[in-house]
Amino acid sequence: MMRSILITGASRGVGRALALACARSGQYSKMILNGGSDAAALQETSRLVASAGDLLCFSSLGDVGSLAYVESLRRQFGPVQVLVNNAAVSRTGLLTDMTPDAWDALLRTNLTSLYNTCHTFVPDMIRAGSGRILNISSVWGIVGASCEVAYSASKGAVNAFTKALAKELAPSGIQVNALAPGIVDTRMNDHLSDAEKAEIAFQIPAGRMVSAEEVADAALRILDLPDYLTGEVMKMDGGWI
Repeated sequence: MMRSILITGASRGVGRALALACARSGQYSKMILNGGSDAAALQETSRLVASAGDLLCFSSLGDVGSLAYVESLRRQFGPVQVLVNNAAVSRTGLLTDMTPDAWDALLRTNLTSLYNTCHTFVPDMIRAGSGRILNISSVWGIVGASCEVAYSASKGAVNAFTKALAKELAPSGIQVNALAPGIVDTRMNDHLSDAEKAEIAFQIPAGRMVSAEEVADAALRILDLPDYLTGEVMKMDGGWI
């Protein structure tokens, strides 16, 4: 069955890799790609998607932390059968050094965006009696990370949001799951030095970070699983945690 999909945070990293994987799968007839601020990167994702698969691809630059913006996506592009909440930001540092504005901005992107997209697009899924939602979380939402308290808190909330919403929507035939990768080799972790990355890789039993393409492949497979599998937070960390 051909489906429509919305992927937030698709400008680069996991979002871009997932968009390309979905395009190549041949399972989607329409793709809506959201990016936060980098127009050039989002345009590049759209170009790659267009060359990877035969589907309609639309891109939109905007803040998914804004309900008004997300509602404008629904008005412009219509309902979707699949929703992937991938948009996220990370801030590294001591909690005592974090400003209230930085805290609010992170939660707005990492958590409030899920409310906005689900509040806007779930009613269509309920009317259709089917739908799939995948939230990209993190292992830090499971165990927490020093110097990433806000990020860990936001991803822990994403995990709870996933489990609760899955119970709410299962009677309507809507699947809700989360994928919690370990450290992904993307631009989000460019603040780490080569030595720090090597030390982290040494601690991971698999001996390396996971690639964005591997996360995307796992996400695509989760979206293809029977909808009876719902309310799960699936960890993908090479045996790290």
